[in-house]
Amino acid sequence: MNHVPDFGKPVVNRRRVLLGAAAIGGFLAVDLGAVLFATNTIGTRRLTPKAILDALAPPGGRPRGYRANHAKGVAVSGYFDSNGNAEEISRAAGFAPGRTAVLGRFSFGGANPHVADDPSLARGLGLAFDFPSGRQWRTAMLNLPVFPDKTPQGFYERTLATKPLASTGKPDPEAMPKFLAAHPETKAAMDIIKATKPSAGFADSTFRSLMAFYFVDDQGVRTPVRWSLEPMQEALPAGDGDDRLFDALVRQMRAGPLRWRLLLTVGEPQDPVADATVPWPAGRRVIDAGTITLDTIETDGPGNGRDINFDPLVLPDGIEPSEDPMLSARSAVYAASYRLRAGETPSIPPQVQVDKVEEVSQ
Repeated sequence: MNHVPDFGKPVVNRRRVLLGAAAIGGFLAVDLGAVLFATNTIGTRRLTPKAILDALAPPGGRPRGYRANHAKGVAVSGYFDSNGNAEEISRAAGFAPGRTAVLGRFSFGGANPHVADDPSLARGLGLAFDFPSGRQWRTAMLNLPVFPDKTPQGFYERTLATKPLASTGKPDPEAMPKFLAAHPETKAAMDIIKATKPSAGFADSTFRSLMAFYFVDDQGVRTPVRWSLEPMQEALPAGDGDDRLFDALVRQMRAGPLRWRLLLTVGEPQDPVADATVPWPAGRRVIDAGTITLDTIETDGPGNGRDINFDPLVLPDGIEPSEDPMLSARSAVYAASYRLRAGETPSIPPQVQVDKVEEVSQ
């Protein structure tokens, strides 16, 4: 195992990160939401954040106080040890050798905060890096090899195609085949996803940005990058019960911190930067930028990762968005969801209660 340099564990400045989350979340809900999807329409109407949120809502409506997607989760915190390698392609201050505090959240996809753990569901990891000079870097990653949709319109239509009908409680059996026939890029992406066996748990999952960004150096040179977190440990075996993957994660973090390598995959001129349904070829150059360590896990609650809007467009100087239309869409929808839940009291308690997870007898 590679040696991890000891920079001294930082005090995680939750107040500063969370205040930034509130300010940025509110700003984006007004500005980006107002101009979202200028070229995307639903029939003759413009596609809006509200339309996406309505499509994501389960029968009976969205549970108050929860995210519109990835509602079930737990909060984590830790730090990022940069080894300085990323300075070659980015001037972001947090890539200089040193340690940066991190707040985050593991989650399962979907709007149900009490959904039963299922290894086939998309797993998420959102992180907020407290970079120097008050500049934050936020990223919402998935354990998928590619993203299923090329455009916001495609995401919206696929969401509707999988939405249960009020009359049957199940999706229209004709909706998804019809959607895939009209969206061959999604069919190809889903074939890749289905062929990729999910890992045993959260601790051994590889989490990916999926969408491309530009890293910008001191000379203004822009390099296309997709990043991933490569696990440095195996996962504890999951037991039984609706929270078996989360319970295993809690038990493992009680025993010691979990670590991932931050890997930056450098794109070539022919690689797509505006279509996350297409994987970049194997063999692309990879820069090991350092190690992310997560050493604290908590029940979703005030003052931790529950309250952070993991907006992919909250970027430090030295990282810029690509032309991928999904980035502005995600940013605006995340902001609209954030603004809704920030003013609500949760209608039901979080499913995963960290302090109540019992140890497994040997």
